Amino acid sequence: MAERSTAAVDVADSGDESLTAQAGEATADGVETQEKAGEDAENATTGAARNTSMSSVPDVEPPELHSGHKLARRYRLEECVTRLDGFSSWRAVDEKLRRAVGVHLLHADHPRARPVLAAARSAALLPDPRFVQVLDAVEEDDLVYVVHEWLPDATELTTVLASGPLEPHEAHQLVSQVSQAMTAAHREGLAHLRLTPSSVLRTESGQYRIRGLAVMAALRGISSQQPQRVDTEAIGALLYAALTQRWPYEENAYGLSGLPKGVGLIAPDQVRAGVHRGLAELAMRALANNGATPSRQEQPCTTPEELSKAVAALPRIRPPEPSFATPAYQPAGYRRSQYATPPGHNGPGVPAHAVAAPPPPLQTRSGKMLKWTVAALLIAALGLGSWQLADVLINRSDRTDESNGTPQRTGGGGSGKKKKVPGKPLEIANRTEFSSGRQPMVPAKVPNSADKDPGTAWVTKAFYGYPNFGNLPEYRQGSGIVVDLGSAKQVSGLDVDLYRSGQTVEVLAADEAATSASVLSDFPKRLTELEKAGDKLKTTLDKPVRTRYVLIHITELPPDKSPNEYRGGISEIEITG
Repeated sequence: MAERSTAAVDVADSGDESLTAQAGEATADGVETQEKAGEDAENATTGAARNTSMSSVPDVEPPELHSGHKLARRYRLEECVTRLDGFSSWRAVDEKLRRAVGVHLLHADHPRARPVLAAARSAALLPDPRFVQVLDAVEEDDLVYVVHEWLPDATELTTVLASGPLEPHEAHQLVSQVSQAMTAAHREGLAHLRLTPSSVLRTESGQYRIRGLAVMAALRGISSQQPQRVDTEAIGALLYAALTQRWPYEENAYGLSGLPKGVGLIAPDQVRAGVHRGLAELAMRALANNGATPSRQEQPCTTPEELSKAVAALPRIRPPEPSFATPAYQPAGYRRSQYATPPGHNGPGVPAHAVAAPPPPLQTRSGKMLKWTVAALLIAALGLGSWQLADVLINRSDRTDESNGTPQRTGGGGSGKKKKVPGKPLEIANRTEFSSGRQPMVPAKVPNSADKDPGTAWVTKAFYGYPNFGNLPEYRQGSGIVVDLGSAKQVSGLDVDLYRSGQTVEVLAADEAATSASVLSDFPKRLTELEKAGDKLKTTLDKPVRTRYVLIHITELPPDKSPNEYRGGISEIEITG
């Protein structure tokens, strides 16, 4: 059977009859999903239906192409998954790189062709792994097509929720990762406006990926004057659905039942028992973002960044304990004897003779006395032998020291503390620049921070007037380097060569379960204290920490060429485990 996918099914939920709806099924990046034809999901979505304006559907037919057609002599079309609103979406194969890709196609004279190209090229400039990446956006031979990643191991959130609501820890991961991703997108001026369960994918590693950033809205002709509020309400709807397995509006959508008609928006814990209270209130703050929630009068979340901060402020939600199968317990009194009488003699399976168990040895008074006497003699012998052995070793040590001209006694007055043994260097899979500013610091120099060459370094920009990055608001959280070890590993120490002494530095680590880390709240574990360092920062941890992401965080810079000019940086990073 050919591999199927719903790379573009997100655009086919407006009630229009698509090819996949006619067939009774649609596909999503390698995972099959059900989508009923005629479902009016435009009115069942989040605030997009109320906060966006949809242009009239143009009377343009999608390009008439067939399986096997090649675009740019490279992308071979395999299967059409959507045909709607004058465009079509395909699963294709990139024959140059031998990988599956997704392709959106429409005529070059389509009214939405230019906005689609512009949206795709803007989204391609955001190299964030939390989004399904746009690989190509081309106008060629009277066609406009957009090529994007294809994730064969990913599952649509629609399919995930079909089996039931998510556990609190998994729901927390969903809202945390999606809100952080959309915060990063809005900082770059990009909005989604079509954030639904069909556009969120969960990979086998537990990471959530968002597809269709800016492109889906352009294909559908959707715009909004308040894009941040639209996306925030959409994230709230996703969290509501994850907690309750219900869509937070009256209409049924995405395989989920809507709320009862006429009751309005009700809290998740009133829909389903046992819902996590903090996450339920968070969903209401994102959905009811025109005012405070009725339960605690908390301020509404109107932007993904506000929602991300509210998620980070929640108490930690532990993952569910793994379940292990325990063998059935059988009381000893009901165990059958190995030597039972044959049938017909005292009944089947009954022992021929009840044999009394022999008493345990040395349970009499004299036996106990003998046992304690032997134990005391053994202890005394061990103590005497140990003392004599220690005395011999000490005397030998004294003679050795005297022969070297340094007589020393190393008796029982020592501290007894064990020396910390440095671990082996861990392989660094990737390193990225940490910067709270809208513009990166110097990303091109990041590889110099761990290239085993102390002569090269990642160096910050020059700041004037104040050591805390010029006292600029966009750099109030400082800067530094985020080290990605590729997977969670035991970190026992680190050795960092700094570009210049006098920098105020700390080292932080992300949680073991974190699949991404880009903001300061992603690093709750402290490996070193925040203090002014010399030209080297080296430490061995008292207790190893298991993590994937380590942040060397710089908060203040030392003077550079003049007392009023400040600059810092990192020359070399080595993590040991």
